[in-house]
Amino acid sequence: MSYLGIDQPLTGYLTGATLADPGSTVEVSHWAVPLIEAEVAVRVGRSLEPGVGAEEAAGAIGAVAAAIELIDLGSTESVSEVVAGNIFHRQFLVGEFVDCDPEDLDQVRIAVTANGSVGEPSDPKLVIGDFGPIVAAIADQADLAGDRLEAGDVIITGAAVPPGPVASGDRFLVTLQNGSSVSVRVG
Repeated sequence: MSYLGIDQPLTGYLTGATLADPGSTVEVSHWAVPLIEAEVAVRVGRSLEPGVGAEEAAGAIGAVAAAIELIDLGSTESVSEVVAGNIFHRQFLVGEFVDCDPEDLDQVRIAVTANGSVGEPSDPKLVIGDFGPIVAAIADQADLAGDRLEAGDVIITGAAVPPGPVASGDRFLVTLQNGSSVSVRVG
């Protein structure tokens, strides 16, 4: 975050307009710098007010799922350009949610299979940190936009492993140790 001159996560707003079905083919040939981000999606089990603490926010997480976000780096000239471009976001996919007790969040592991090559499971906290501060930040940022984080809302928590390049014909599978998975083919 420091390289962008910010002190909290930038938040994109994802809607059904860019949600693809798991297993879909996503066309990226017209993108400048397409990348894949393997992510953990969390579903909030109860509404959260702005100013919520990280521990309470983590306690509100009711389920987790494997997720993929496809981004296009394009121009990274300024924070305002990044925000105006919805934080590089172009498309996302989310696997099936699996119920998760908040005390089990530390056990979440994510693995990426790229073109048949299976990656080792890794701890997403090594890249994104704990889930609680992310959910708390989203509750604050939703309030700034005149919205509220409600029960059932879904947050994709950021690249849980370093983003990787994609090319036409690539196939990716992201799995969590709890059995949730999601795949995409790049066209």
